[in-house]
Amino acid sequence: MELVSGEAWEVFGERLKVKMGMAWLQLQRIITKGGSNLISTLPHSTPYSSSRFFSKSSPYVVKVGIPEFLNGIGKGVESHVPKLESEIGDFQKLLVTRTLKLKKLGIPCKHRKLILKYTHKYRLGLWRPRVEPIKA
Repeated sequence: MELVSGEAWEVFGERLKVKMGMAWLQLQRIITKGGSNLISTLPHSTPYSSSRFFSKSSPYVVKVGIPEFLNGIGKGVESHVPKLESEIGDFQKLLVTRTLKLKKLGIPCKHRKLILKYTHKYRLGLWRPRVEPIKA
């Protein structure tokens, strides 16, 4: 079996550069001539629609406090509700609380990580605690 010579690789490389350059020019032409956002022109049923981050929409908006937030996270974090309500007090303060403050309150590392992860998601609007229906 014979290996490809250096000349063949050079020819292949040049052809590839030409093809890539043409594709790049076509893409630039589409963007500049179109003048509109290509994603916004897609129909709403595509996976690029804005509802892709939410699995279910909540039936109504619930006022979120520290207990609702920590219960929404679950995984044992809800055990720190009294401590956080007495020391931090306000949900808005919890959203900007840092690791060191949580550590000084005696919250274990895994729970701190979960709290900080979900506060970040909440601030970005990517996560909200689920609304739990009242059981009769």
